[in-house]
Amino acid sequence: MNIVEEGRVGGIWEEEACGQAPVWAHSSINHDPQLHHQHGNEADAEALTIPNDASSSPRDKSGLRRPLLQRKNTLLPDSSYSVEKHQAMVGANVSPIESLDYELIENELFRQDWRSRTKHEILQYVFLKWTFVFLLGVLTGLVGFGINMGVENIAGAKFLATTKFMATRGFIPSFLLYAGSNAVLILISSLLCVYISPAAAGSGIPEVKAYLNGVDAPNIFSPKTLIVKVLGCICTVSGGLIVGKEGPLVHVGSCLASILGQGGSKKYHLTWKWLRHFKNDRDRRDLVTCGSAAGVAAAFRAPVGGVLFALEEVTSWWRGPLLWRAFFTTAVVLVVVRTSMAWCKGGTCGYFGEGGLIIFDVEGVKSEYGLLELFPVIVLGTIGGVLGSLFNSLNAKFVVFFGGVLNKRWPSAKVLQAVLIALLTATISFLVPWYAECRPCPEQKVGVFPVGAECPTHGRAANFKGFHCPPGTYNDLANLFFNTNDDATRNLFSIGTRGEFRKSSLLIYLASSYFLAVITYGIAVPSGLFVPAILCGATYGRLVGMIMGPIAGENSLDEGVYALLGAASFLGGSMRMTVSLCIILLELTNNLRMLPLIMFVLLVSKTVGDSFNDAVFDIHVMLKGFPFLDAHPEPFMRHLTAKEAVSGPPVTFNAVEKVRTVVEVLRTTSHNGFPVLEENGAYLCGLVLRSHIMVLLEKRKFLPRLDDSYYEEGIHLSSADFAKPGSGKRMKSKIENLVLSQEEQEMYLDLRYLTNTSPYTVVETMSLAKAFTLFRQLGLRHMCVIPRKPRPTEGCPIVGILTRHDFMPGYLHSMHPHLRG
Repeated sequence: MNIVEEGRVGGIWEEEACGQAPVWAHSSINHDPQLHHQHGNEADAEALTIPNDASSSPRDKSGLRRPLLQRKNTLLPDSSYSVEKHQAMVGANVSPIESLDYELIENELFRQDWRSRTKHEILQYVFLKWTFVFLLGVLTGLVGFGINMGVENIAGAKFLATTKFMATRGFIPSFLLYAGSNAVLILISSLLCVYISPAAAGSGIPEVKAYLNGVDAPNIFSPKTLIVKVLGCICTVSGGLIVGKEGPLVHVGSCLASILGQGGSKKYHLTWKWLRHFKNDRDRRDLVTCGSAAGVAAAFRAPVGGVLFALEEVTSWWRGPLLWRAFFTTAVVLVVVRTSMAWCKGGTCGYFGEGGLIIFDVEGVKSEYGLLELFPVIVLGTIGGVLGSLFNSLNAKFVVFFGGVLNKRWPSAKVLQAVLIALLTATISFLVPWYAECRPCPEQKVGVFPVGAECPTHGRAANFKGFHCPPGTYNDLANLFFNTNDDATRNLFSIGTRGEFRKSSLLIYLASSYFLAVITYGIAVPSGLFVPAILCGATYGRLVGMIMGPIAGENSLDEGVYALLGAASFLGGSMRMTVSLCIILLELTNNLRMLPLIMFVLLVSKTVGDSFNDAVFDIHVMLKGFPFLDAHPEPFMRHLTAKEAVSGPPVTFNAVEKVRTVVEVLRTTSHNGFPVLEENGAYLCGLVLRSHIMVLLEKRKFLPRLDDSYYEEGIHLSSADFAKPGSGKRMKSKIENLVLSQEEQEMYLDLRYLTNTSPYTVVETMSLAKAFTLFRQLGLRHMCVIPRKPRPTEGCPIVGILTRHDFMPGYLHSMHPHLRG
């Protein structure tokens, strides 16, 4: 995916100063993706300006010709809509990736709605907010339960059928059944992702992070993406790949939130007027944030951890009231999931009982520890930081190699790649335990073999799997390989099973799962990274626990506790989260005494990992080509000013402009924001959006001539005319499809009542680092750069416009090569 923020058009003007009448010499829209990547911007074309028709735009101090900044009356009819629905009315179809607009557009329409709000409308809006998050919690909980039930039933049927074949038909038929079923499941999942909804591939967390950072990529939250994500996740996880469903559940929750915020579907006549309040980026962003928290709560049954995950990992902006709604959402999710699982205890859900969710209950296990245990914790943190950062690097190289070599030459190679990896995973997970040595069942003893436990077992989930071993023996590698990833995690986390695994078995499983996780994450199937990280970390964690057992003797922590600490270390070393992971693991363990050890191992692993590379989700945001704004500016930005980041005067409009001129500019540029000038281009009065201009053009809200009578009559439009479509959707209105008569082209557009008269501005001498901080913290789409000194008679009152693209390090380095390194 190319980074095409807003597009740029090349043109040559004989005169560049704002307010002059330049002669158009050449115009061409450049469609070269590389050129867009290097030079694309909403407002820094090569010295483009818009001609001021002095003969047809006389100014005076009253009526239609009165400057916008001096007006007090309104052009709009009374409206009963509340203010919140106008918080983001933007979205022109100009580029593959656009920016979201979280800024309040304070134009005349906004002020009219602000004045006309009633208490009833305010209460209705607040009630709808809480109703939406309640529905979001219920839906996410039900979908998460459905995914778990589907995975457990499909995987259970597959494992039981394979076990039956092993007992009756031998090695080859059972292997063909096992590998073939896995290949078919992954084939279905990859076909759905490649040919129906490519946005559903992967975990979805990079897409959610990018959206909440202000990036509006196509179709990332569409209903089609949601359906493919759910079905693909069930097929992928039950197909035996080293992936999890936790990341996809975050994406699923965000999809549900975005769809709820769209207010129904006009296509199928399912739109409701009372949902119009949420058709803007600002409210939809809050819903998506709650949806991401709900996804984590559904995956781990960790409501507090879900809220902290949304706060720490995926959101770029956070508001106080959002905390309450996110927490309420996760609480609803927890109630729905637990109620659904309780309903399945009676066997009404097939093979799904209490399984399907990773729960490690260490209540009652020995949790006393001293200084001796701190040394292995430091070792685990260091191992997690090194292996986690190495995983990030190797996985990125693998994704780049296959994305750059195979997929571009043969798109169907994505499907073939997924199926081949599925066959490789099935081969390893079947052949390795088949040729492993069987071990005798241990004697029932507290701390070694729980009293009442069965050995060997031939069911789907157990600690001592018989696999193909004779009676009285079990296969410790089958406990890990021939299992779902969640059940393998439970076996690694199990307490009171000291000596269940051999050290060599854990080393084999660690190498295999690490390698498979590296080559699997990022292929064209829905896949999460939490479970692979937990599996790898828990494996070497339990191995460290086996080594520490003889050293510490009876005072040693249980091997399952070391597995938990190892899982925390790999998660911290790869994902670089601390607070949210700590609370999630704490809610899983049900033991507050484990908090200090978990905190310590996370801090060590994150510190070690940060010294090598970025977090895995940040790397994949970059690999997907999203123009993501980091939390802090790059150090070299302090050597640049805001003026040096723009390349020339922007495209501008007069407050009252001829229709022909407006249409010509919209057709020859792809900018989404245009400064509006008054007094013959001497003063900047605000910024108008392309999407708003398109509404005026499509509804033919023209002025036949410059006459005060038309001004007094007003132009009747409501906020519903400017409602933002769903996330990632492209507005159907295109300037190329607009057909105007010759008479209409000679009319005028009054842009003043749609002009945002209070755009965010910075002085041209401001440090680019400070401008970056303001831009990101406020969630802006456009930032006006104005001269240090007023110069109404010398030139344009605006130096340029900064957009998201202008802060991209690659773009700045291309403009200022001396700053590299």
